[in-house]
Amino acid sequence: MNKRDLVGKIASDARLTRTQATRALDAFLEGIQASLVRGDRVTISGFGTFGVLHRKARRVRNPRSGSAIEIAAKRVPRFAPGMELKSAIARK
Repeated sequence: MNKRDLVGKIASDARLTRTQATRALDAFLEGIQASLVRGDRVTISGFGTFGVLHRKARRVRNPRSGSAIEIAAKRVPRFAPGMELKSAIARK
């Protein structure tokens, strides 16, 4: 499923136009993104939790040349599924 399919599903289930569904989905995604940029967690009950993981700087070795490379610290998005989502997937 891609964004276009999701917009269609939202539009039909919520009896909205595709334009309204697109705006609603965009607002939802922008809200999650803005919260994650601030470093906040976003929890959607029954679905899961979005958060930001802080990865430390580390030194790795290039397998082709054998030289050491320094990878900088960075923040990466993370999603942890909720119990309802896990059990729904396990049932199928």
